[in-house]
Amino acid sequence: MSKHFVPENLPTHLQHYIGGKRVDSIGGETFEVLDPVTNTTYATAASGQKADIDAAVAAATEAFEHGPWPRMKPRARARILNAIADAVEAQEDRLAEMETFDTGLPITQARGQAQRAAENFRFFADLIVAQQDNALKVPGSQLNYVNRKPIGVAGLITPWNTPFMLESWKLAPSIASGCTVVLKPAEFTPLSASLWADIFEEAGLPEGVFNLVNGFGETAGDSLVKHPDVPLISFTGESSTGQLIFRNCAENLKGMSMELGGKSPAVVFADADLDAAIDSTLFGVFSLNGERCTAGSRILVERSIYDEFTERYAERAKNIVVGDPHDPKTQVGALVHPEHYEKVMSYVEIGKSEGRLLAGGGRPENLPEGQEHGSYVAPTVFADVKPDARIFQEEIFGPVVAITPFDDDDEALSLANNTKYGLAAYVWTNDLKRAHNFAQSINAGMVWLNSHNVRDLRTPFGGVKASGLGHEGGYRSIDFYTDQQAVHITLGDVHTPRFGA
Repeated sequence: MSKHFVPENLPTHLQHYIGGKRVDSIGGETFEVLDPVTNTTYATAASGQKADIDAAVAAATEAFEHGPWPRMKPRARARILNAIADAVEAQEDRLAEMETFDTGLPITQARGQAQRAAENFRFFADLIVAQQDNALKVPGSQLNYVNRKPIGVAGLITPWNTPFMLESWKLAPSIASGCTVVLKPAEFTPLSASLWADIFEEAGLPEGVFNLVNGFGETAGDSLVKHPDVPLISFTGESSTGQLIFRNCAENLKGMSMELGGKSPAVVFADADLDAAIDSTLFGVFSLNGERCTAGSRILVERSIYDEFTERYAERAKNIVVGDPHDPKTQVGALVHPEHYEKVMSYVEIGKSEGRLLAGGGRPENLPEGQEHGSYVAPTVFADVKPDARIFQEEIFGPVVAITPFDDDDEALSLANNTKYGLAAYVWTNDLKRAHNFAQSINAGMVWLNSHNVRDLRTPFGGVKASGLGHEGGYRSIDFYTDQQAVHITLGDVHTPRFGA
């Protein structure tokens, strides 16, 4: 492999950002941050504890109750959101390098993240200016109108896959709505989150609106979720963590938005455009190193084309370029962390007894052995996987796919719905009637017909069953971060029973 690329001016220590200042943990706690290509420590980060979360929530509360942000007119907030988008786009090259270095994602796939993050801010800038609320009239009798107002301090907890872009998904609507925030980024990948403070300062966001506390879920995340002055939690991550957060939010009856795990089916019918389906289902599970919640990690194929599909799919999977994330030719990079690598490899071993291995099944043969040479997994394809297999049922979150045949539409639907998850689904068919009926019968929050994960920001994003709670995207995000207060005005005579008269 070529000499390992390290971005210029890489910080060696990452601090929290609280009330407009970069600070260490009050108790001095730190943790080590690894680079996935060598699995060695490149930086330390301040490790947030309850005291640090308390300080961040106090700063956010002060900014919400006494600062200008929640009281600014939508256009004034939108100007700052657009300035944030400009500042994000200006960081594109640096961000891509940092994101690739910190996550192990291929550089070509990290490149678009700044554009997508910037678009989130532009989109919500437009939305808040165009926002209108209901007025409901009973002529001559009553007028009711909705007074929408930001709820308060939002706790945002984000994952380590495409971290910067997923942080923007929460930061843009929460800030646009007039809330103030405390962000707890994933401990595996805190590097790109450290860019937000400079971006927000440069754009003129008032002090205290944005606060960041690095640290672990068990300490910083737990304290944020349980804090009595944080009425909202937006969480993206794993389903069992989501259940724990749900329990911990109950004490204070907090609002919750949760986008959790997935085991999304890609259903390929015999009448599909097979070339397009193969391209898309390969990209759908092996892009972003397979570390994506909406990955089409179960491919269900109609039996008449099953042999051709599996053969062609496996051949392509063997040709996928695995290697240094900074090499533009790389299609699958290094997994984020040794801990995650062990999890993915344990599923690869389980799969060898649950399916027919057609490609991959371990480290790529052309790369040196050993964790000091990076957490690499060759794109792994299992065929003939039974629906009760663990690799069919459980989220692996890596470059591993299970392929299963079906005989008719009913069996395809039964297999598609046969997991605890329900985030996304992909359907490949040229039969228009079947496409719509099948899509509407799948238990998934989002369905793509004849494409992979191409998203319009106006649409709801979220899952059903173990894949989530609530939806984000478009006005649904604004609804989550605001209270819709009903104000009733009487226009006529009121007839009230006169108790005790």
